[in-house]
Amino acid sequence: MTHIDPSLADLTRAGRTLAGPGCSQCPIRHRAICATCEDSELDRLEGMKSYHTWRAGETIVMEGADLAFVGSVVSGCATLTRSMEDGRMQMVGLLMPSDFIGRNDRAVAAYEVVAATDVTFCMFRRAEFRQMMRETPHVMERMLEMSLDELDAARDWMIVLGRKTAREKVATLLANILRRVSTQGSPLHAQLPLTRDAMATYLGLTIETVSRQMTALRKDGLIDLDGRRGISCRDLSALLAEAGDDEDGQSPA
Repeated sequence: MTHIDPSLADLTRAGRTLAGPGCSQCPIRHRAICATCEDSELDRLEGMKSYHTWRAGETIVMEGADLAFVGSVVSGCATLTRSMEDGRMQMVGLLMPSDFIGRNDRAVAAYEVVAATDVTFCMFRRAEFRQMMRETPHVMERMLEMSLDELDAARDWMIVLGRKTAREKVATLLANILRRVSTQGSPLHAQLPLTRDAMATYLGLTIETVSRQMTALRKDGLIDLDGRRGISCRDLSALLAEAGDDEDGQSPA
């Protein structure tokens, strides 16, 4: 059953409300904020959640707007962008399946969230979810664990932007996407959620440089390209090595 909250009315008009699967059938069940929940707790979440989807290019939340929900990406990809006082904007992150958005202690969106592809969120009403966390310590622990993982990822990304070459930057982004959204089996295959232009913005490169590096990686046999968005990789460890990372995606000491 889909539950619609009046506080989510603007989002409901902007996006599209879906029935969605039950928690036990959710494709991100064992990776999301609810990974440690017991059956009774999943039942409680069922009563406070709703599914909404946005088409590629649609704005989900404006920076500085009221954020009436917290929740997880079920499918697709969204971008996080911050604006500067002079109007310039910088993409600062990607939200992919199982990633969480929103903070219990902040009712205003710190970033503009835009659908990079068609994207579906499982959204929880903030007040009810906050109360559940107070009463369920292991859900709070799960949120802390995910927050620390996000902090580690942000620190790793500082190395990507500050120290890596253009080739290493592009290889890192492609490897990260393949590990998060690729199909199972070999070779790994994924549809890139970002255009070349968006990749350039995210990596601090020009679109020409991104295209040139992707072509070079293809010629060197590290990736295969299928149209403008399709990408395959037969040897992820080789792509990670080209990115300057080890099998865990960490830059060597």
